[in-house]
Amino acid sequence: MAVQPWGEQGYGTAKPPASVPPVPGMPPAPHHAAHHAAMPQSAMRAATADRERTVDVLKAAFAEGRLSATEYGERFEAASGAQTYGQLARLVADLPAGPMVAPQMVAPSMAGPVVAPVPPTFLAPPPPRRTNAVAVTSLVLGLLCVPTGGLLGVPAVITGHIGRRQAAERNEDGDGMAVTGIVFGWLSIAFWVLIMTTVALFG
Repeated sequence: MAVQPWGEQGYGTAKPPASVPPVPGMPPAPHHAAHHAAMPQSAMRAATADRERTVDVLKAAFAEGRLSATEYGERFEAASGAQTYGQLARLVADLPAGPMVAPQMVAPSMAGPVVAPVPPTFLAPPPPRRTNAVAVTSLVLGLLCVPTGGLLGVPAVITGHIGRRQAAERNEDGDGMAVTGIVFGWLSIAFWVLIMTTVALFG
């Protein structure tokens, strides 16, 4: 696929604006301002960064098999010597990246400050969530069921259910701690029920 030629006769040259009758009390508009307003975006001069971005698109297309080595070489040389946005746009018009975006012409009276979005990498990390105190209490009581022989099983279960409910309502951490306390609490309660049942049957 041959590269489409650029530099046609008349390309990049803006048509002279129509003459505007002078307004009484106002100075005539300078010729260069009218010429700049009538200039098409494709005729604007491209910068080195624009040529480098076009080359990056060509490299990606060549790596994906969209361009042959010959086509890539021709377009690479053309991009390196391109002078306008229109010349660069034609080199990538048939590629998935699409034509390069030309700068928008905005009237000075309507132009406002341009605020670039902050990349997520430079944003402050979100504040850590609080841990529910009742859930921590349930975990401690559940772990103490082992050295105390299961005497704290009932408090561990009660505080565990309260901690889980509060953590869900307040968007806090600690649900896993509360579940651990509930498990140890119920194991302790089952242990004492088994002992009392054995004593009642065989005592």
